[in-house]
Amino acid sequence: MIFKNAEELIKNGRNDELKKIRRDLLDILDNCIKAVDPYKVVARNIRDMNEPVYLLAFGKASVGMAQAVCDHLEVKGGIVITSESKKVNHPKVKTFHGDHPIPTSRNVEVTSKAIEMVRKLDEKETLLVLISGGGSALFCKPRISIGDMKKLTELLLKSKANIREINTVRKHLSHVKGGQLARIARCGLKCMIISDVVGDPIEFIASGPTAPDSTTFEDARKVLENHNLWDKVPPSVRKVILDGIKGKIEETPKPGEDVFGKVENLIVANCRMACEGALRRARELGYEARIYSTELTGNSREVGRILVREGEKMGGNFVLIGGGETTLEVKGDGIGGRNHEMVLSAIDLLAEKKMVFCSFATDGIDGNSPSAGALADGYTLKRAIEKGLDVGSYLDNNDSYNFFRELGDYLLTGYTGTNVMDIQVLFRF
Repeated sequence: MIFKNAEELIKNGRNDELKKIRRDLLDILDNCIKAVDPYKVVARNIRDMNEPVYLLAFGKASVGMAQAVCDHLEVKGGIVITSESKKVNHPKVKTFHGDHPIPTSRNVEVTSKAIEMVRKLDEKETLLVLISGGGSALFCKPRISIGDMKKLTELLLKSKANIREINTVRKHLSHVKGGQLARIARCGLKCMIISDVVGDPIEFIASGPTAPDSTTFEDARKVLENHNLWDKVPPSVRKVILDGIKGKIEETPKPGEDVFGKVENLIVANCRMACEGALRRARELGYEARIYSTELTGNSREVGRILVREGEKMGGNFVLIGGGETTLEVKGDGIGGRNHEMVLSAIDLLAEKKMVFCSFATDGIDGNSPSAGALADGYTLKRAIEKGLDVGSYLDNNDSYNFFRELGDYLLTGYTGTNVMDIQVLFRF
């Protein structure tokens, strides 16, 4: 069981029936993470490989992915960039620790080391590239200062921009994103990717360093203008984008260019696999179950209410499963993220109903909080009132984590070592 506070979460059920539902809910979430275990999904996909490889891994799942390669193939050398404290066990592979979601100078330093390694490989060599969510921040060599990159990233993350829009901007301020790693490399690239983007578009996962880029400098400008950020970003950002529009900086490589003739990209895990893992476990536990969607987007508060209303249509002993990545506009200075806020926004709909609802970040960290999300049931609103917690105030301040911390209903896992967006599970019993 990945949940460090499982005992408290189960105990918070007000009766035996709710305690059982809560226990089953945690079991289902545990199994959805097992379904996208980075070590196992990579190990399955390298069974037929036998040539020696070099290794480059970056993202939240990089350690597990890389360890699978090191345990099953001859690895001649490699670099792993992770935000976890773990390291890969192999004498020829170096693990470096970077920062996420805001990149820092150490991210840039290790990315430079990785580029140096790649440049040394010739046409006869194979580089196995392992990419997962978080890679945009961890694999980072910007055309602007790291200080300006931090400011830009903070502005984008606090806006309503979705991950495709954010990564459109990132690509055009980078030396490695948007297919530019493929441009740098002379060697063959075999890339295994764990998707954290709705629809699994390879060019937007970790900003697509090995994929053709369909976006342009002009698109990057439009993203910033559409979210009223063009005049707020550092001047260096505007300069790079305008220089790119004028042709002073080369565009990212586009579909059909020769640089991709040596590249193979493969999705090895995604949100659908996690949801299917949850579905299997729900049915094993004796529930009727179905997947509502694995491509949920939109405002987290609205999506939470849509899912609960969908659950109201179901009969008893039913589990509804969803997945995707919603957005959250930050106006307050509280602690939390889209998963906590999704659940908090729907507790009035759950009140006095035989329902339990949760939203869970598969990487284990939701927004700026230390937990992965939260759960609520038909008694949550009553318990909050008894404790003097005002739902509206917590929502207004984007302080959803502290709301659920007061109730003991936050999902505490720490880093899970993988990332396939968010999972929602709704019980009707």
